[in-house]
Amino acid sequence: MSNFLPFSLPEIGEEEISEVVDSLRTGWVTTGPKAKKFEENFAKYLGSDVQALAVNSATSGLHLALEAVGVGPGDEVIVPSYTFTATAEVVRYLGATPVFVDSDPVTLNIDSKAIESAITNHTKAVIPVHFAGLSCDMQSIIAIAKKHNLKIIEDAAHAFPSRYQGKLIGTLDTDVTVFSFYANKTMTTAEGGMLVSRNHNIIERCKVMRLHGISRDAFDRYSSTKPAWFYEVIEPGFKYNMPDICAAIGIHQLNKINRFHDKRVAMAKIYDDAFSDLPLTLPARSSDISEHAWHLYPIRLNDEVKITRDEFIIKMSEFNIGCSVHFIPLHRQPVWRDAYSLTPEQFPHAESAFQRIASIPLYTKMTEADQDRAVAAVKQVIEST
Repeated sequence: MSNFLPFSLPEIGEEEISEVVDSLRTGWVTTGPKAKKFEENFAKYLGSDVQALAVNSATSGLHLALEAVGVGPGDEVIVPSYTFTATAEVVRYLGATPVFVDSDPVTLNIDSKAIESAITNHTKAVIPVHFAGLSCDMQSIIAIAKKHNLKIIEDAAHAFPSRYQGKLIGTLDTDVTVFSFYANKTMTTAEGGMLVSRNHNIIERCKVMRLHGISRDAFDRYSSTKPAWFYEVIEPGFKYNMPDICAAIGIHQLNKINRFHDKRVAMAKIYDDAFSDLPLTLPARSSDISEHAWHLYPIRLNDEVKITRDEFIIKMSEFNIGCSVHFIPLHRQPVWRDAYSLTPEQFPHAESAFQRIASIPLYTKMTEADQDRAVAAVKQVIEST
């Protein structure tokens, strides 16, 4: 029996390990010079005069972003049902109301027409989620936001380094973009994320709120050669800073992101070619408009397949191949379903996708033999039904 092939593993090299060890030896294990360097390098990679702020998760980045643009009690924020719970929970952190809408049936990204239909006098913002690494229809979303004076906070947890109309996600005409560096993402810092914006006021507000609402960063105070102990707490803030140990990993992961992306693109092409004749709906792509980050490779079982999605995952596990499901829509999650009386009938596209979708392994640490195993297992499972 072959060894288990997991759904995802990070690719960590000696450079990352050495940088972490250096942090331990210097004594800067919390937010310090490496976090600052990571922020600067990330902003430089994106270009377009954006500023970057390292945080301890994409969730905290989304929370900071919504707070910075003024979302609060009585406001509504439009979010897709087809996403991870973090996209909606950060709205509730601020006492605002998430308004759930359906997805586009092809891309599974938020449906821009559904956004416009959901706007009320209380709508303050919209959070488009770039599912699997394919950018949303941002031209339409930006036009809607401008028409209705809405803020746009991009949930780009899957979308580094995705592009839309040739521009990197993070450089579009939106208010804030938040990336994730969780362990299974296109690059990792173990835990962590990055908030980016061109708006200096937003960045400064997030910087203060990131660390307890303190007027001066601890790094600035503790690295000063002159007495600099004094600070003021100007808001009841949060504890969302990224430690240098995590940033140390990110510095070198960022250096490798183009190579990582090239491999993910090549791997997706192998899957595309291998599965083209199977009764599967392969991941959407729009090469003329968007460049996919290929964080995920989600397949959907067509009606001709005589097993359920759950049975497919079980059969794949019998070949020692790990799969996952992205996502269990929020209208199915008790906290959101019960609070807002959500039903599957309200979200037909998200519900249909959920019933048939499974993400198969796609990560840069996979070998050619690993991918051959995954291809063979999918074919055998599908062709035997």
